[in-house]
Amino acid sequence: MRTPKWQLAIYSLIIICGLIAALPNFVPPNKLGMLPNWLQNQHVTLGLDLQGGSHLVLEVDAPVLKHDRLTWLQDETRRLLRQEQVSGITPRLQGAAVVIETPDAEMAGRVEALVSGLATPVQTGGFTPTNDILVARDGTQLTLTLSQAGLDDRINQAIDQSLEIVRQRVDQVGVAEPTIQRVGSDRIMVQLPGLQDPTRLRELLGSTAQMSFHMVAGSQGGPGISTLQDEEGNSYPIEDSVALSGERLVDARAGFDQRTHEPLVSFRFDSVGTQRFAEITQKNVGRPFAIVLDGKVLSAPVIREPITGGSGQISGSFTVEDTVVLSALLRAGALPAPLTVIEERTVGPDLGADVIRTGIISGIAGFVLVVGLMVGLYGGWGLIASGALLLNVILTLGVLGFLGATLTLPGLAGIILGIGIAVDANILINERIKEEAARGKSAFAALDQGFNRAYSTIVDANVTSLIATLLLFMFGTGPVRGFAVTMLIGIVLSMFTAVAVVRIAMTEVVRRRKLKTLTIRSPFRFKARETHFRFMKARYLGIGMSIFLSIASIVLFMKPGLNYGIDFTGGIQAEVSTSQSTDLAALRSGLGELGLGEVSLQTVGDGQSVLVRLPRQEGGEAAQTSAINQVRAKMAELDPGSSVERTEVVGPKVSGELARNGVIAVVLASLAMLVYIWWRFEWYFAVGAIATLVLDTTKTVGFFALTGLDFNLTAIAALLTIIGYSVNDKVVVYDRMRENLRLYKKMPLRDVIDMSINQVLLRCVFTSLTTFLAILPLAIWGGNSVANFAIPMVFGVVVATTSSIFIAAPILLLLGDWAGRRRARQVDAVPLPAE
Repeated sequence: MRTPKWQLAIYSLIIICGLIAALPNFVPPNKLGMLPNWLQNQHVTLGLDLQGGSHLVLEVDAPVLKHDRLTWLQDETRRLLRQEQVSGITPRLQGAAVVIETPDAEMAGRVEALVSGLATPVQTGGFTPTNDILVARDGTQLTLTLSQAGLDDRINQAIDQSLEIVRQRVDQVGVAEPTIQRVGSDRIMVQLPGLQDPTRLRELLGSTAQMSFHMVAGSQGGPGISTLQDEEGNSYPIEDSVALSGERLVDARAGFDQRTHEPLVSFRFDSVGTQRFAEITQKNVGRPFAIVLDGKVLSAPVIREPITGGSGQISGSFTVEDTVVLSALLRAGALPAPLTVIEERTVGPDLGADVIRTGIISGIAGFVLVVGLMVGLYGGWGLIASGALLLNVILTLGVLGFLGATLTLPGLAGIILGIGIAVDANILINERIKEEAARGKSAFAALDQGFNRAYSTIVDANVTSLIATLLLFMFGTGPVRGFAVTMLIGIVLSMFTAVAVVRIAMTEVVRRRKLKTLTIRSPFRFKARETHFRFMKARYLGIGMSIFLSIASIVLFMKPGLNYGIDFTGGIQAEVSTSQSTDLAALRSGLGELGLGEVSLQTVGDGQSVLVRLPRQEGGEAAQTSAINQVRAKMAELDPGSSVERTEVVGPKVSGELARNGVIAVVLASLAMLVYIWWRFEWYFAVGAIATLVLDTTKTVGFFALTGLDFNLTAIAALLTIIGYSVNDKVVVYDRMRENLRLYKKMPLRDVIDMSINQVLLRCVFTSLTTFLAILPLAIWGGNSVANFAIPMVFGVVVATTSSIFIAAPILLLLGDWAGRRRARQVDAVPLPAE
C-alpha cells in the first residue's frame, strides 16, 4: 500500500495544475485582472443556451457553384476560340456539361487540344492528381464536364474564402466574441453571443453580394442577353458578359447625395479596375451601363463622359440601413457561392440567465444529496469520497477551461450526471473493503484487496460508459457534443480521483491512526444484512413482464407515436413567454390567421410558456425570417406583455442528417458494447446484456411516447446515456458472477447467479440511488430545455437497475444452461479410445 514518492509528486502536480486552471471560473469578472495574463482567459466559455445569442449554420449552395463554374467554362471556351480565330463554333450549356459541335474530325482535334489547356490538376487522396475539367470526344462533338475532384476542390476553396468574408461581415455588425468555424466539408457555423434577433445578420450572411457591371443591350432578347429587373419592376436587356467584375472594388461607403440628400453608396476600384472602367466608359459614351447585384439591377445610368478616376456612386430607392448593409457587403467582398442558412437557433439573455440559475441550483442540490447519502452510508470514509467528488467537479472545470471548451446546458447536465456516476466507483470500493474486513483481514490488507478487486469492475463499467459517450461525441452536434465532452472528462477524471486520490487518502488515515482493523459503518447505525433471495424462482415472471412492457412500448411508439422535436422534423419553433396563463385556443386562432400552415402549440413549465411550431415555409431563407417576424408581431398584438425567448429554424436536410446520425449512434453503441462484454466475459454474457439492452431501450422509447416529451437531439443523448448506464450496471453484476464461477466451479449456475445477485444487491441499489439523487433535482428544477434529458434519465436509472436483476440474470441463466447442455452433448458424442 505504499505509494512511491515520484507517483505522489505526479498526482500532486496534476491536482495543482487542475486547481489553477479552474481558478478563473471562481473569480468575479471584474477581478480577473488580478490574475496573470496567461490565466485570465482560461475560464470556461458559456454556450449560447446559457448566455443568450444566435447560432447559425450556413451551407455552400453546391448546385449554384457548379452552374457558375459551367458558365465560366462556357465563357472561357468562347473566349479561347475567338482568340484563336476559330469561327462558326458556339459552345452551349447542355445539362451538366458544355457541348461543342465541330464541322469535322480535324477541327474537333484542334478544338480538343485548345480546351484541354483549361483543365487544372487537382490533388486528391491518391498520389496522382486529377484534372478538374474532363474533355470527352465523340466523333465531331466535344463534351466538357466537371470532375468530382474538381468540384470538391472548388467547394473547399469556396468555404475557405467564405470563412474570411463571413468573418469580415460579422465584424461589420459589431458582435463581440463571435465564433466562426468550418463544420464538415461544405458548412460554416456562426455563433454570436448576445444577439437575440439575427434577422439583419441572416440577410447579411445569406446574400452573395456578387456585384458586376454590364452593358445594356440595344434590343430585347437574343443570344448572350438576359432580361433583369430593378426594385421597381423595370426591365433591362443586359449583356451576359461581365464588362467589369465587382472583385476589383477596394472600398465602398454609405453616404448621401449632396444635391438630393438621398442615401447612396460610393465605391472605388483598384488600379486594374480603374483602367478597365476608364476603357469601358471611353468606348461607350451615350450607352446605358448597368450595375447588377445578385441578379438585380441597382441602376443603369447613361455614360455621359469617360470616367478615369476609378470611383463612382450607386443610387436608387435605398434607405439609410440599406446603404449601410450594401456597403458592408461590398467591402467584405463577394462570396464565391450563395450561403444558405440551414439551421438557426436563438436564445434570449433572460432565458439564458434563468437556465444558469436553475442549473446551478440543480447541481448543488444533486451534490448535497449525493454527499448526504455517502456520509450516511459510510460515515467519515464517505466524507473522503465526497471530497474526491468535489475535486472531480473542480478538475472538470479546469480541463474545460484549459481546452477552451464551451459549457452548454447539456454540458452542465453532463457534469451533474457525472457526479452520480463518479461516486459509483467509491461505493464499489467501500463495499469491497467492507467485505474483505468482514473476512477478518487487517486494515491494510482489506484496503489493498478492496481496491484491487473493485478495480476491474470499475474499469469495465467505465469503458462501457465511454463507448456510448464517444459515439455521442462522434455523431452528435452542438450542445449534445458539449454533453459528451463533459461526460468524457468526468469519466476519465473519476478514475483518477476515485481510485488514486481516495486510495492515498484512505491509506494515510489508516497509517496515521495506526488502525489494526478497518470498520466502515453508517453513523445512523444502519447495518446492511446479507440477503438470501431466490431471484431465479421469479425469472419467467421477470422476463414475461419485461417483454409485455416492451411490446406495450412498441404499440405506444406506433400510436400515438413520438413527439418528434424540430431537430428531426425540420421547420420553425419558438418559445414564447406570456404575461398570464396561456389561452391555447385564442393563441392558435390568432396565429392561424397568419396563413403559415398548421400551428402546433404545447404549454411548458409554469403554464406561462408555450412552444409554437410551424412547418418550414416555401420560398427559401427569407420566408423563414418573415415567418418568425410575423409570429413576433402577432404575439405582441395578442399579448402585449409577451416575449419570444427562443427561436429555432431547422432545414429538412439537417433534420434528416440528425435523425440518421442518432440511429447510427444508438446501433453502433449497442454493437460496441456487445463486442467488449464478449471479449471481457463470455458470449452468453454479451448476448444477455444486449437482449436486456433492447428491452430497456424499447421501454425508454415507450416512456417518451407516453409522456409526450420532445424526442430530439437531447433525447438521443439521454437514450445513449441510459444505454451506457444500463450496461454499466450489468457489468457490476456480471463481474461478481464471473468471480464466483471461478471460485465455485461445481456449484449449479442457478445457485451461483442467486448468490452473486444477493452479494451485490445493496451495492447496485446504492450506486443507482446516487445517480438517481444526482439527476433528480435537474429533472425537477432543470426547466424545459433539459426536461427531455433529465426526466427520462430518472426513469432509465430505475429500469437499468431492475433489469440487471430480473431480466439480465434470468437470460444469462437460460443461455448458460443451454451452453452447458451443448458442451455436455459434445463430450458424450466423442467415442472412447479402444483398449
